Amino acid sequence: MSKLWDDLKENMKEWGSSAVEKAEEMSKVAVAKTEELTRVSKIKLDIHQLGKEMVKQTELLGQHVYDQAKEDNIVNFTGNTDFFNYVDKIDELKEKILEKKVELDSNSDVDEPIGSSTDDSDFIEVDEIQEEISTNEELISEEDVNDKPVESTD
Repeated sequence: MSKLWDDLKENMKEWGSSAVEKAEEMSKVAVAKTEELTRVSKIKLDIHQLGKEMVKQTELLGQHVYDQAKEDNIVNFTGNTDFFNYVDKIDELKEKILEKKVELDSNSDVDEPIGSSTDDSDFIEVDEIQEEISTNEELISEEDVNDKPVESTD
């Protein structure tokens, strides 16, 4: 009976040390996954913030165009530094968003845990922003073709 008890104690020690090793391995994997998910989430947040800034700059550009057309009867923006500053800022933000998207794609091999949100509807899509900007650019270029100041009907 003593031999059986000694064997049982020895096996329990082996199983215990094996369980501790497995737990250490699992915790290392969990830490690595958590770091990766944190990195991906940060990139998504950066994209969202850049998108919001791009929308803000687009609105400021639209407001500038409106003010110039309404108050000063100007529809030709050649040489208008404020106008081109807005356009340059929007282009820079567009580039930054695309760079972040590439960075996100390179980190997209992460499997998201069950229950995490895979819905990106909270994030502004670059394609949607680009489509809106192209529509605005078409409208602006149509105004440049006319090249005449808007006459006030007041």
